[in-house]
Amino acid sequence: MNLIALLIGLLIERLATKRFHWRRMRWLDRIIDAGFARAAGLDNCPALIPVLLLAAVLVLPVFGIIFGLGETLKGFTYLILAIIVLLFSIGPKDIGEEVDTYCKALESEDEEQIQCAAKSIIEGKVPADARARIARVEEAVCVQANNRLFAVVFWFVVLGPLAAWGYRVTDLIRRRAVFNAARDTESSSNAERIRDAAESLHGWLVWVPARLTALGYATAGHADDAIAAFRAPAEEHDATTSEQSENLLARVGVAALATQDLADETVTERGLRGATAAKKLVFRLLLIWAVVIAAMTLYGLTR
Repeated sequence: MNLIALLIGLLIERLATKRFHWRRMRWLDRIIDAGFARAAGLDNCPALIPVLLLAAVLVLPVFGIIFGLGETLKGFTYLILAIIVLLFSIGPKDIGEEVDTYCKALESEDEEQIQCAAKSIIEGKVPADARARIARVEEAVCVQANNRLFAVVFWFVVLGPLAAWGYRVTDLIRRRAVFNAARDTESSSNAERIRDAAESLHGWLVWVPARLTALGYATAGHADDAIAAFRAPAEEHDATTSEQSENLLARVGVAALATQDLADETVTERGLRGATAAKKLVFRLLLIWAVVIAAMTLYGLTR
């Protein structure tokens, strides 16, 4: 049933993604900030504990719905609930839509719009140099596709809708913690402590799906270059678990693109080509995953 719900949910998400802006759930930021404020007062407590408690609080309503309904969650009722949870878990923003916005900004050659669109994809500081920005956007597309889509699908397949929502909660907490740490000037030590804990929790949950996604990029793109990048030793002694996964996704994803600079193209043309190639790589991999999930569904139905 979970696999059927996943296929239907992915189809709905692809066909009607522009109608799902409400799933960004900005109202959750107030709850997360309130949890961070309480955590800041627990100086003697490891920051991971309040972060885990906050994640549990956000997961609890979905847990209550699933297990509270109990025996009524069978057949069609469970299918509808699983699809709804999946749609809320994917995102919160569609990476393909953001790439389209970025490409339109490049075509308009409006530097302010380009910076804004690139920042939305990168979720961090945008390089000032145009070539460096192009490379960073391509890497970020490969990373964010896993954060927003493939990791959700992985946990949904492995443990069901509650696990998918649990993963999304950890990502929402991480994103908010990073944002708060970047803007906090008065109590930066507390904000950084919470950010590190949130990134650690998210890093543990993203470790396995990140590696599956990286291998998937090799399947969907230039395999030889991608496999070489996957196997290449990386000097990341000081990198966190989350950073290691992101670096791997960026390295393998860009290698799978194999977008070499052309002598006769402008910076704008190079940016458009690279961003479009990254988007196509992501959706080729999504199609591969969908085919595999469909095969698993058929196998389960025919047993």
